[in-house]
Amino acid sequence: MENKKIKISLVFGTRPEAIKMCPLAKRLQGNPCFEVINIVTAQHRQMLDSVLDLFEIKPDYDLNLMKPNQDLWNLSSDILLETKKVFDAVKPDLVLVHGDTTTASMSALSAFYSGIKIGHVEAGLRTFDKNYPFPEEINRVIVDSISDLMFCPTDKAVDNIKKSGIYNGIYKTGNTVIDALLHVVENKKTNLDFIDLNPNLKTILLTSHRRENFGEPLKNICYGIKELVEKNKDIQVVYPLHLNPNVRNTVKPILEGVERVKLIEPLDYSPFCALMKKSYIILTDSGGIQEEAPSLAIPVLVLRDETERPEAVEYGGVKLVGTDKSRIVKTVQELLDNKDKYNKMSKAINPYGDGKACEKIEKAIIQYFSCQK
Repeated sequence: MENKKIKISLVFGTRPEAIKMCPLAKRLQGNPCFEVINIVTAQHRQMLDSVLDLFEIKPDYDLNLMKPNQDLWNLSSDILLETKKVFDAVKPDLVLVHGDTTTASMSALSAFYSGIKIGHVEAGLRTFDKNYPFPEEINRVIVDSISDLMFCPTDKAVDNIKKSGIYNGIYKTGNTVIDALLHVVENKKTNLDFIDLNPNLKTILLTSHRRENFGEPLKNICYGIKELVEKNKDIQVVYPLHLNPNVRNTVKPILEGVERVKLIEPLDYSPFCALMKKSYIILTDSGGIQEEAPSLAIPVLVLRDETERPEAVEYGGVKLVGTDKSRIVKTVQELLDNKDKYNKMSKAINPYGDGKACEKIEKAIIQYFSCQK
């Protein structure tokens, strides 16, 4: 295949996928070996578009599948059917998907049905609980089981793949989110004046939007935050509210109007990175932030009972606190009061790479297809 360009289709549809796939798209587009076709499902429309603009990526195919109150059945069938049409037209040699979304699992399955090679970026993460996170854990297992190339962020992810009986096509690359983060922090200057942060207060950044935290768990998180700001006059909390009404209708009755709690609209990736950099502590149920924040020397408290990213916990930069109010308050208070504990977390090594994951993935694809620049 030395004289023929390798057709690579990248398929993604959510903001987290876009953040992690756009740097890879740009890297592959710069290689004369490849013809790159970017396909977006727009599983998340508004939040996806802002990342595309930031990285200056224009989709070749925009399936625009987001619908009000969409469920997993409709979304899954739409992705299968619509990606089939694109794959039939483009005939890619390789389809790259990312992570654990419905876009990733159904696009990979569509490629498998079409006889197309599949590459899984961020392969091998596991909680080993099919219901947690739901449906992400099974989405990721599906993609890993049918992929030809698996780009694993860590040694543990590699081991997880091998334990499933797969030994070929596995590459340890680090995580492309570090590539994205370092690019944005180093190259994009963002003014955060619109948030009106008090520079004399320690900023706690809160994000919580995962399905398993809807209802009582999210209420517990909010009551914990309320207690913390009442006890500590030297902190302020910033919470970019996810657009999902299950989040907004729970959070606003508890935290709206609380002194030193700022409920703001979702941020584009560049200002979000700038806000992370200014934060003293981050509380989150997000997966990506567990990978990003240690590169910025910020302790992360994870509002989940399990994580498919245990390496950061083992290295010390991340701690699981779940959604129990008392545990959240106790753990945050310890970091506010105990400088030694804070420094131990903030200075932990980030196990997710050095910002060269895209380069390593590119080299693996070149090797797999035996192509030359």
